Amino acid sequence: MPQNIAEFRIIGRIGKITSREKVKYVSVAANYNRRDGEEWKTDTHWNSVVCFSNVASQVDNAAKGDLVHITGRVRESQHGEANDTTYRTELIADTFSVLTKADTEDSDS
Repeated sequence: MPQNIAEFRIIGRIGKITSREKVKYVSVAANYNRRDGEEWKTDTHWNSVVCFSNVASQVDNAAKGDLVHITGRVRESQHGEANDTTYRTELIADTFSVLTKADTEDSDS
């Protein structure tokens, strides 16, 4: 039976980690290159990823500036009533891996 899925994959650098009771929120920067006339420019997009349970414990080994690879699923939710409804798209992590520590690259130069 065919399955409908909404997935994401991000490879980027951690900007901020926010911890709550059993959840961690990781802000990850991903860069996109685009052409502007004759020049190439880089646009940075910030993505907020929600990490629960086992994935949240893997975030304990990560820090600001680390290069990470995160995959997971996209979930939409809504809160509120009638005319005061707020919609949100959440990125829920299924896997979390640190590819390169932030200080490792500095020591190589």
